Amino acid sequence: MHLTQLIYTSTISDSFVVDDIHSIMESAKRNNAEAGLTGLLYFNRQYFLQCLEGGRDQVNKAYNTILSDSRHKDIVILSYQEISEREFPSWQMGYLPESDLTKSAYIHFTANYTLDPYSISGSSAHGLILELKGILKQQKSVTSKAS
Repeated sequence: MHLTQLIYTSTISDSFVVDDIHSIMESAKRNNAEAGLTGLLYFNRQYFLQCLEGGRDQVNKAYNTILSDSRHKDIVILSYQEISEREFPSWQMGYLPESDLTKSAYIHFTANYTLDPYSISGSSAHGLILELKGILKQQKSVTSKAS
């Protein structure tokens, strides 16, 4: 089985409501665990930027499910490639909402401090996903130390 990584973006549809993000995450974690998928979902209340990784067939099936989800529109693949190893091996689906930290990461990969994922290259989308992963890991570390 070839490991594959897919990064896509989409815009929220008119039928999207804020509470939908919780149901998206619950179903993603459940379905991804069953399918052997891992990844990260970033959401800034307008756009989704998501990285999925796993077996080629499983990634393709998950993406086709996303294509038929009425909460998304204008779904575009930014990057699709075979990978030698996972970048999110322990996350069925990491989740990161927009924050001041994530906004400061935009400038590394975009023309300014705003995110328009449709205007960035696949390699920039991948770089941003990795930077967001670092922010999420840092937040989890701080949270676990505070507990």
